[in-house]
Amino acid sequence: MCDLRRPAAGGMMDLAYVCEWEKWSKSTHCPSVPLACAWSCRNLIAFTMDLRSDDQDLTRMIHILDTEHPWDLHSIPSDHREAITCLEWDQSGSRLLSADADGQIKCWSMADHLANSWESSVGSLVEGDPIVALSWLHNGVKLALHVEKSGASSFGEKFSRVKFSPSLTLFGGKPMEGWIAVTVSGLVTVSLLKPSGQVLTSTESLCRLRGRVALADIAFTGGGNIVVATADGSSASPVQFYKVCVSVVSEKCRIDTEILPSLFMRCTTDLNRKDKFPAITHLKFLARDMSEQVLLCASSQTSSIVECWSLRKEGLPVNNIFQQISPVVGDKQPTILKWRILSATNDLDRVSAVALPKLPISLTNTDLKVASDTQFYPGLGLALAFHDGSVHIVHRLSLQTMAVFYSSATPRPVDEPAIKRPRTAGPAVHFKAMQLSWTSLALVGIDNQGKLSVLRLSPSMGHPLEVGLALRHLLFLLEYCMVTGYDWWDILLHVQPSMVQSLVEKLHEEYTRQTAALQQVLSTRILAMKASLCKLSPCTVTRVCDYHTKLFLIAISSTLKSLLRPHFLNTPDKSPGDRLTEICAKITDVDIDKVMINLKTEEFVLDMNTLQALQQLLQWVGDFVLYLLASLPNQGSLLRPGHSFLRDGTSLGMLRELMVVIRIWGLLKPSCLPVYTATSDTQDSMSLLFRLLTKLWICCRDEGPASEPDEALVDECCLLPSQLLIPSLDWLPASDGLVSRLQPKQPLRLQFGRAPTLPGSAATLQLDGLARAPGQPKIDHLRRLHLGACPTEECKACTRGPAFRLRQALLPIRLRSRSERPSRHRGPLLCADGLLSAAPGRAARVG
Repeated sequence: MCDLRRPAAGGMMDLAYVCEWEKWSKSTHCPSVPLACAWSCRNLIAFTMDLRSDDQDLTRMIHILDTEHPWDLHSIPSDHREAITCLEWDQSGSRLLSADADGQIKCWSMADHLANSWESSVGSLVEGDPIVALSWLHNGVKLALHVEKSGASSFGEKFSRVKFSPSLTLFGGKPMEGWIAVTVSGLVTVSLLKPSGQVLTSTESLCRLRGRVALADIAFTGGGNIVVATADGSSASPVQFYKVCVSVVSEKCRIDTEILPSLFMRCTTDLNRKDKFPAITHLKFLARDMSEQVLLCASSQTSSIVECWSLRKEGLPVNNIFQQISPVVGDKQPTILKWRILSATNDLDRVSAVALPKLPISLTNTDLKVASDTQFYPGLGLALAFHDGSVHIVHRLSLQTMAVFYSSATPRPVDEPAIKRPRTAGPAVHFKAMQLSWTSLALVGIDNQGKLSVLRLSPSMGHPLEVGLALRHLLFLLEYCMVTGYDWWDILLHVQPSMVQSLVEKLHEEYTRQTAALQQVLSTRILAMKASLCKLSPCTVTRVCDYHTKLFLIAISSTLKSLLRPHFLNTPDKSPGDRLTEICAKITDVDIDKVMINLKTEEFVLDMNTLQALQQLLQWVGDFVLYLLASLPNQGSLLRPGHSFLRDGTSLGMLRELMVVIRIWGLLKPSCLPVYTATSDTQDSMSLLFRLLTKLWICCRDEGPASEPDEALVDECCLLPSQLLIPSLDWLPASDGLVSRLQPKQPLRLQFGRAPTLPGSAATLQLDGLARAPGQPKIDHLRRLHLGACPTEECKACTRGPAFRLRQALLPIRLRSRSERPSRHRGPLLCADGLLSAAPGRAARVG
């Protein structure tokens, strides 16, 4: 037995912020029963809350918020007739399943990548049969984290792809999308989403003798099968397990079920406690893709007990008589599957909610003895919430306590028996639903009063760490997010300003160790990650401008190159964008016209309306080139935005390519050219800037240390302010995020629907100085459009603020051009997300 009431290390779990509703009449708003909550890999949180109208009608609401702006809540009237029982995000974090007590399941999707625009176009129904468990079908993608190899140089050694079959595949092995649900009457229903948009739904009984299912959970096996665990709610009854196989036969969904070994909870076999815990209140597999381990909780009115079980294959002894007839040799010995208890707790306060980790840590070398080790990793702990308001983080196998959080201001002794604690006037505030983030570094809880709390969980999970080891933990998880494409907001909660410089350097060092192909895939993602880290320290704030600008430059370059198209569609050589890069790198002439004549100008022909729509982006490129060259004489100032570009041959080469493209398009439509304010009417500003840019590019285009620009180039750049008006650049959008303003041990109290006045730090004050002031006329930082002081139209804004991820703002332009003639170039489009994972990255919001 494990005692959860032993003292835990202090400071390992603390409250980051609380967000509550505006004071309302109790007859108007009420927390839903049951309360459902889900946390996506994009760090979007969905939870339920009922809205009661004046005529006592209930509206079942689904609320979705971004953890960086929790007050900016988006509420969806779900149109569910009964209470919502389940919420489930998909692997990409862009779709959400909701199920209710009437058997209705709805699939919600983001509209145009907007976190505050959701629509439900498909669903399924098992009329009158409440849904008790819900899950997306497995897509066959499983990545294992090898913590013992965290010091390896290759990402392939740290994060390995596990052989795992999808639940169902289409022609060619592509996983088929869909969901599976279990009803209270013992039915399993599967809905498949065909590529045509059609939904195939089938329903089957889990077994011939159907019974009431009060609790259920769903897990997946590596062979593509599905395992369903059910319980009728009574601890005297067995916990049943079933194998479910899904297939498509003659354009119809077919479900086959098979009974697996069952188990009785250990507490029911103890004669002294046989009737002490009459009800099973929680039933969870330890992970969606780990069907061999299950967590059970049995409770009474005042107390609970938790048990962890594992399914093992054991040899079946053969009688000597049969051994003589047919001797058993080697692997031919018969085996049987049996559930064995791994660990159990002592008597606890009544458990109100359970949250399981999503981090897929490889447990090959992690058994029960790991629980006594000095190093704990996120993903090895699960969270238990109790009716007394406390939250315990316990080891997922040994159930030993790793950290404790008390919601009250004055925590009582942890070893005080529950029976001696004084009774309060009413029920204590406690979490009714909890979810861990995808790196297990944060925990969200919804309490019985409807308040949302976000807690920080230490990377050491209850054991104090040296700074070096803490940095290694955070670096390992940042690399994991870089590879998978998951959002890393919850990791930033633990980054102190003193850590930023080391983390950025080590992250870059690990990135440069990877293969060239992988570096290309992750190039924009690491820029976004560096920018988000640099926002947290006053010493690195100015780098945020450079990273954000580099992301924007890459996005513009990819978008403009994607508009180019070959003159002949069956041309076997490189795409126009690749040829442009190759020719500009080969020809070092400072005359822009001599470079231009080496290109096939017919590949640059675009519709006149499209060219005019690009003018604001071309203007930004021209302004940025002018700003960089004018700042060259002040290149020694590290605090000046744009400093890193003066030694970045890749970015300077990209700007040089864009100047050539702009020159060609200017011949087709002069009004799309950048506009400069010059002192001479006869001056060719584009030629002048290209000549100076080329000289600067030649100094740092080769690998190795860049050479210093000659004095003649510096002198010419010194004369630029007297020849052209140097523009003032808007480096960053207004920064209204939360993570850079959170202080340790100082939780923020926020309110849904009301933007707060957040406390500033040294880093945020500097960041605000580089961003556009709130009172100034607004600008669309993606399309570079000036909107005025009071815009009449809504525009997209990234939910992560500056320098995290750019979205697809130029999609209408790109599609309009492609509708005229197909393009062979398939580069990324204003998207700084990388291309490795199924998660397309952070969504935007309209505001």
